[in-house]
Amino acid sequence: MLRKRIWTLMTVGMLAATLLSACGGNSAPMPTTAPTTAPTAAAGTAVVEPTAIPAESPTPVASANSGTLKILYSQAITVLNPYLSSGSKDLDGATIILEPLAHYNQDDELVPALAAEIPSLDNGGIAADYRSITWKLKSDVLWSDGTPFSADDVVFTWKYCTDEATGCVWTSLFANVEQIEALDATTVKITWKQPTPNPFTTFVSRSGLILQQAQFANCIGANAMQDTNCQAANLAPIGTNAYKVKEFRPGDMVIYEKNPNYRDAANTYFDLVEIKGGGDPASAARAVCETGEADFTGNLQVTKAVLEPILAAGMCDTVAGGSAGVERINFNFANPDPALGEQRSEPDQPNPILNDLRVRQAIAKAIDRQMIAEQLFGSSGVPTCNISVIPQAYTSTSLTCERDVEGAKALLDAAGWLMPEGGKVRERDGQPLRLSFQTNINALRQSEQAIIKSNLADVGIQVDLEAYDSSVFFGSAADNEHTMHQFFADLQMYSNRPMDYGLDSYFQAWICAEVNARENQWTKANDLRYCNADYDALYNQFVSEFDPSKRAELAKQLNDFLINDAVVIPLINRLTPNAKAKNLDGPTHSSFDSMFWNIATWKRVP
Repeated sequence: MLRKRIWTLMTVGMLAATLLSACGGNSAPMPTTAPTTAPTAAAGTAVVEPTAIPAESPTPVASANSGTLKILYSQAITVLNPYLSSGSKDLDGATIILEPLAHYNQDDELVPALAAEIPSLDNGGIAADYRSITWKLKSDVLWSDGTPFSADDVVFTWKYCTDEATGCVWTSLFANVEQIEALDATTVKITWKQPTPNPFTTFVSRSGLILQQAQFANCIGANAMQDTNCQAANLAPIGTNAYKVKEFRPGDMVIYEKNPNYRDAANTYFDLVEIKGGGDPASAARAVCETGEADFTGNLQVTKAVLEPILAAGMCDTVAGGSAGVERINFNFANPDPALGEQRSEPDQPNPILNDLRVRQAIAKAIDRQMIAEQLFGSSGVPTCNISVIPQAYTSTSLTCERDVEGAKALLDAAGWLMPEGGKVRERDGQPLRLSFQTNINALRQSEQAIIKSNLADVGIQVDLEAYDSSVFFGSAADNEHTMHQFFADLQMYSNRPMDYGLDSYFQAWICAEVNARENQWTKANDLRYCNADYDALYNQFVSEFDPSKRAELAKQLNDFLINDAVVIPLINRLTPNAKAKNLDGPTHSSFDSMFWNIATWKRVP
């Protein structure tokens, strides 16, 4: 019987209630807007109006001089244990409490967090044979409960995530780990199964946060999501960072307070940090950039027509750089037909339409990336043919992806999908060429869906649009059939970016061993159910290559393999900015880490 990975809504509410402290009502919830509905577009139309956004801004959660950092996030945080969620919203929320061994800064450089220094060949931290990496830890670190942090906590976090019954979503980051051991209280050694040219895939950035062994010792395996104490720990992990949980309403708001045991607590500026989730990006942008009711909002994923007037108010600064991720369409290589029951979207059920390369290529050719960029993204995104756009040295320059309607039609003809006389939708063997297309509820994404629906109608493909609340779409898979992990549709759209500079874990998301399925509780990285032995062989060559120039060339080949095999359709390289109040100092961009990677240093300035 499938073990549940999330508790019921009632249980979440009861657990959240136990975390509520006597706040005296100092944080009134901000209203959320009604769910956005997808706009429709007639076949052949070119202009898509952005979804209407309510004019009112959210109610402020605290006064401007309260010592509270007010953050708005359109995707509400639902869990603070980073190993039980792959959603950016939850990883970002956890980063304010927990720390990795090292973070990536705004220059894509590794900087110590819990580590005393970054290991290298020169300091002896990276073994000459590349079979191990040794981390020296800071000696003055305490958990927020006052107990000392040690190497044992790092070893425990590895054991916690690699127990299959735990349901950890980041097991891929430990795939090459043979052993992790505490040499002493402040020294951790990671030994690899084989020499690795990229030793910084483990315990680095927001996907490598360290859990406290004392709190989670009884939460390995099935207890991780079933035991009441473990459920409570997932909502309020004890951490080493500058803040700890004061109050948490899953799916709504997290309030953090200063951690008095933080090693630099004297220089922690804000008394409280409030992250209010839900609503929509445009309202959040207005609260920061027009009314000054909030200090920061991440991911201004707002249509060009709505965003530009908001920024013109001049009350905020944008924070951007590198890439915020590639907006893409994933093909489902498995059959999402509900009639299959528990076999729906399982890897052994091939998609009867999309397993034909010609159909996938036709869809890619039919989509007008340039229109999407110009009409919807403006300065916050540019068309791209590549699924990998950072770092620059790894970016392919060999592909083109201009719209080609006639080429798309010819491919569909060759695949046997023909247009009946007087019809608008192609058919084969009496079946219409009809696809389902899902994403999260967001005005920008619904506008993208509408353009793509229109583009595909031009070549005779009927598309049924689906959109789900972000907390659902990017949430846990169990008991919820509308997540990106289960992928119960033919097409789905979201953005993603690498977790590490080396791109090992990024390209790993398309190998056979990472295919998502009911058997692994949909915790793997490959939601497409794509499996190709030639791609796997190329990937294995990439992760085994030590020469930087050859490694870069292999990264380009991996990118081109995925595009030429029409595995995924890159749409836009998102340059999506965050927004901060002009008097807020500290926020920076990080291509490979959380936007809150250095939140301990944030402060207000005159």
